[in-house]
Amino acid sequence: MKNNFRKILNTIFPILIGVFFIYLTLKDTNKEIREEIIINFKQADYIIILISISMAVISHIIRAIRWRVMLIPMNYNPKTINLILSVFISYISNLAIPRSGEVLRATIVNKYEKIPFSKGFSTIVIERFIDLIILFIIIIFAMILNFELINSFLKIEKFNFITILIILLTLSSSIIFFRIIYRSENQYLIKFKIFLNEFKEGLMSTYKIKKKSYFLSLTLLIWILYVGMFYVMKWSMIETANLSLESILLAFTVGALSISISNGGIGIYPYLVSQVFVFYGIEYDASLSFGWILWTSHTIVVIVLGAISFFILPLFNMKSKRH
Repeated sequence: MKNNFRKILNTIFPILIGVFFIYLTLKDTNKEIREEIIINFKQADYIIILISISMAVISHIIRAIRWRVMLIPMNYNPKTINLILSVFISYISNLAIPRSGEVLRATIVNKYEKIPFSKGFSTIVIERFIDLIILFIIIIFAMILNFELINSFLKIEKFNFITILIILLTLSSSIIFFRIIYRSENQYLIKFKIFLNEFKEGLMSTYKIKKKSYFLSLTLLIWILYVGMFYVMKWSMIETANLSLESILLAFTVGALSISISNGGIGIYPYLVSQVFVFYGIEYDASLSFGWILWTSHTIVVIVLGAISFFILPLFNMKSKRH
């Protein structure tokens, strides 16, 4: 009963967050602003939008290639096309149910490439962990570039003694917590300990990758394309064409974090991105238009490619079996 309730909550809650931010958007806009947004959609440079979309699609393909690099050391040789199609399918799945795409990817390679679900899923967890590190580095870099803006907004002048004390206490508590887990005989804590050990083993398996520099290059290329597809979009509208790199990076990190909160960032992504640009002096209607144009165009492509992949995947593998 509790598990069913948890599943329902995990599905509905992100949707409610998206609905809430759509409500905020509607509340903060009047008829005139909404008409301006429609005009901005019509007048946007769709060649730039196409370039941005192309960069996103290429990044998804590279993600699949990088995944293959992770699977090869485990003595598997999956077809690249199957991995690409599974990545496209995972993105459309995440639009419906957050984080379901990762499970679906592992299920697909299990069915068509005979890779055990646990092994396929462990590589996806490692992949996401590595991406989280890269995102964290970008967030730190964006905060450094935007320190004055963040400083004025949060009224933080410098680290004081209390701040340092809180950090030290947090670190100490974490160390004590993990020591308790590893020494405890409680069945629930033992299960958690097993999970931590398996995760650590999975993480260590990345050292088996022979072409580490190739793997790292693919990872960096994915994130360069992610930032690039966001950056080039500033030229899709006259009002945002002169935005600085620091403003773009800050908006990018805010947008990236919002995607994990609701289904594909629906509602929350355009709203939060627009709030960042408003801080940089861009009119609210233009800021909101940018967010909605970016989110809508990329979401449509995710839906189209995901739907096509659902159709092509079984047909391709049926044809492969015949040969």
